[in-house]
Amino acid sequence: MPQKTLQDLTKEEIGQLFPIEISAYDPNWPKLYEKEKQLITASLPPGMITRIEHFGSTSIPGLSAKNTIDILMEVEFEETRNQQLIELMKGLSYDFNWQNEGDHTHMVFVKGYDPSKPGQQTYHIHAGPKTHIVWDRIYFRDYRIAHPETALAYETLKKTLANEFRHDRVGYRVAKSEFVGKVTGIAKGL
Repeated sequence: MPQKTLQDLTKEEIGQLFPIEISAYDPNWPKLYEKEKQLITASLPPGMITRIEHFGSTSIPGLSAKNTIDILMEVEFEETRNQQLIELMKGLSYDFNWQNEGDHTHMVFVKGYDPSKPGQQTYHIHAGPKTHIVWDRIYFRDYRIAHPETALAYETLKKTLANEFRHDRVGYRVAKSEFVGKVTGIAKGL
C-alpha cells in the first residue's frame, strides 16, 4: 500500500499527525530562515520573486512559537508564472494550495509535513503581490518586535489556544485572528 501524502490526508488526520505545539524560542530559527531563503532564491529564476521576509513568531527574538518558519514571498499573480512557481517549489519539496481569508486569496507553500516522519522542521510560505493584504503581516511582526509586552500577550494567547485547538490547525489560526487584526490595525495607524 503506497504511503499517504499530505494531500491524501483529511483535516482531522493532519491535526492528529501534526498537532499545535508551542516551543520555547530557538536561536536557530533565524538561521533556518536564512538557509531556506538561500535555497529558494538560488532555485528560482531571477525576477520570479521580488522580496522575501521572515515574518512569523519564529522571527521575534525570545518569543515562544510553533516550530514553523513562516516566510512571505512577493510574487505577481499571473497564471503562467503561478504554475511555473508551483512546479519549481514542488521541486524543493513544497506542497501548494490557495488560502482564502475572507475576500483575499494568496498562495501557500508548506514543507516538512511527511506523514511517515512527523516532527520534522516545517516551513510555511505565504506568497502574494506587493499590494496584497498578506503583506500586512510585516506590520504585525515589526510591532511585536518594538512592543515586547504585546509579543508576550500574543505568546500567552497562543499557548492557551494551542491547548484548546491542539488538533485543529484551522481553528487555531482563526482563533488568533482577532488579536492579530487588532494589533495590525494599531501598527498601521488605523
